[in-house]
Amino acid sequence: MAAIGALVKKVWSIRRFLVLLCTPLVLLPIIISLPPKEGKCLYVILVMAVYWCTEALPLAVTALLPITLFPFLGILPSNKVCPQYFLDTNFLFLSGLIMASAIEEWNLHRRIALKVLTLVGVQPARLILGMMLTTSFLSMWLSNTASTAMMLPIANAILKSLFGEREASKDLNRENEENQASLQQNKLYTVSTELQFLASTEDKDLMEEKEVVIEVPMDLKKEDEYRANIWKGFLISIPYAASIGGTATLTGTAPNLILLGQLKSFFPGCDVVNFGSWFVFAFPLMLLFLLLGWLWISFLYGGINLRHCRKKKSEIRMDAEDRARAVIKEDYQKLGPMKFAEQAVLFLFCLFAILLFSRDPKFIPGWASLFTPGFVSDAVTGVAIVTILFFFPSQRPSCKWWFDLKASNTENVPLLSWRRAQETVPWNIILLLGGGFAMAKGCEESGLSVWIGGHLHPLESVPPAVAVVLVTIVIALFTEFASNTATIIIFLPILAELAIRLKVNPLYLMIPGTIGCSYAFMLPVSTPPNSIAFSSGHLLVKDMARTGLLMNLMGVLLLSLAINTWAKSIFQLGTFPAWANIHGENITSLLPDVKNVTLSSLNKI
Repeated sequence: MAAIGALVKKVWSIRRFLVLLCTPLVLLPIIISLPPKEGKCLYVILVMAVYWCTEALPLAVTALLPITLFPFLGILPSNKVCPQYFLDTNFLFLSGLIMASAIEEWNLHRRIALKVLTLVGVQPARLILGMMLTTSFLSMWLSNTASTAMMLPIANAILKSLFGEREASKDLNRENEENQASLQQNKLYTVSTELQFLASTEDKDLMEEKEVVIEVPMDLKKEDEYRANIWKGFLISIPYAASIGGTATLTGTAPNLILLGQLKSFFPGCDVVNFGSWFVFAFPLMLLFLLLGWLWISFLYGGINLRHCRKKKSEIRMDAEDRARAVIKEDYQKLGPMKFAEQAVLFLFCLFAILLFSRDPKFIPGWASLFTPGFVSDAVTGVAIVTILFFFPSQRPSCKWWFDLKASNTENVPLLSWRRAQETVPWNIILLLGGGFAMAKGCEESGLSVWIGGHLHPLESVPPAVAVVLVTIVIALFTEFASNTATIIIFLPILAELAIRLKVNPLYLMIPGTIGCSYAFMLPVSTPPNSIAFSSGHLLVKDMARTGLLMNLMGVLLLSLAINTWAKSIFQLGTFPAWANIHGENITSLLPDVKNVTLSSLNKI
C-alpha cells in the first residue's frame, strides 16, 4: 500500500508539472486568432481557469498571476491591477473573518450550537434539523469550512451516545476498510452498501445469542441498518447546511462578495446590492431550502419514516435518545456560565449585524444618510466594529482599580489578539477575491467583455426566465468539479454581457449565478465542507451523489422561484436600470475598435 501511495504521489506531481508547463503553450494560438488586447486577456483568464480547476498551483498563487501577466502583456498597468486586491469589498470580508475569529476564540459558536440542540430535541429527525439550523446560522458569519469542522465533532459525540461504543468501534473498522479501498481506486468509495453492515470478528458472542432466539437477528439487522443510515444523515446534512447558510449574507461566502466587487467594476452606478438588501432576499430562500433539504435527508436516511411513524419506539431507541440528551446537556454544562468575554463578543457581533443591516436598507433611510453620500460603505462599518475587539478587555473592568493607587498594574487581555487573528484568518481567500476583481477589471479595460457580448447574439431569443434556469444549472454543474470562487469569477462577466443582450436587469442573471455556484452537493471534491464530511469514512460517493442530485434540483427551482417573485421588488428586476443603460452606451462607443462584434440591439439604448 505504501508503494502504491508513493507511485500515486509521483504520478500526480508529474501531471501537475505538465499542466503548469503545457497549458500556456497550448493556449498560445488564442492570442493570434483574436483581436490583440482581447486575445491576451482571454489567454490569461483561460490559463488561470485551468490552474484553478486542476489546482496545479495553489488557488491564491494563481490569483496573483494578473499582477505579472497583465502588465507584461500590455493589458493593464500595475497601478490599476494591484489596487483591485484591496478594494473595500475585501475589507468587508476581512472584518467578517476577524469577527468569526473572536467568536471561535471564546467558544461562543459552541455554546450557540449546543443550546439549539437542547431546544430541538433528540429524536433523529429533530437532531438533523437542529444540526442544519445551527450549521447554517454559523455559516452565515463564519466560513463554510469552519462551521462544518466545528459541528462534526459535536455530531460524532451525539451519534456515539445514540449508538454506543460498540457501534463506534464497528464504524471505525468500516472506516479503515473503506479508506484502504479508496486509496486503491483514486480516492473514490466503490464498496457495496451491503459490505458496510457485515459484522466484525468481535461479534462472535452476538452470533451465538442469535442461534438461541430466532426473531432477534432480523431486529438487530434492521436496527443496524437504521443506525448506519441515521449516521449518514447526520454527517451529510452538516456540509449541505453550511453551503446553504453561506448564501444568506454577503460575508457568508466568497462568491457573494465577488458579485459585489464585480458590480462596482462593471456597473459603478449600481447601489441596490448591500448587506441589508441581500439578506432580505437570501434569508427566506435559505430557510425554504433548509426545510426542503431537511425533509429530503430525513426521509432518505430514516429520520422520518412514514410507515412506522405511529408505532411505539423500541426501548433501545428510547435509551439511546436519553443518552444523547444527557451528552448534550453535559457538554453545555461544561461550558459553565457565560463569561464576560462571551457577552462582550456577542454584543459586538449583534451590533456588527444591526449596523450592516441598517446602513442603507433602501425601503427607509439608513443611518448612512447622516453622512456624506457615498462615503460610508459596509466595509467602514465592519472595520469600525472589529477594531474594538483588539482593545476591549476580556475581563470585566473594576471601577476600584482606577482609584486604588496600590493596585497591580496588570495589562488587560483584549477580546482578540492580532497574533490570534493572523493564525485564524484565511488570508488566501482575500487574495483569491483580489484575483477575481483584477480579472474583472482586465475584462472591462481590454474590451473582452464587449467581445464576449458580441458572440452571445444567438441567445437573444431565449426567454429570461428560461435563461435563469439554464444559467443556474450550468454553473451548479461546473462548480461540482471546480472551486466555487473560481467558477463565479469566470462566469460573472459573461452573465453581465448576456443580460445586456437580453435587455434585462444584469442582477436578474448575476444573482442566480452567484448563489448557484454554492449549490454543489453531489461530489466530495465539490466543496471543502463536503470533503471534510466525506473524510470521516462513513459516507460513500454514491450516498452524496443520490442525495445531492435532488438537492441540486431543488436549489435550481427554489432560486428560480425567488428571483422571479420577491427578488423583483427588492432589486427592481422588472426594469432595465439606468446604470445598466450607461454601461450599454459605453459598450456601443467601443464597437468601432472591436472586430467581429455585432451588438445591433444595444444601439437602440
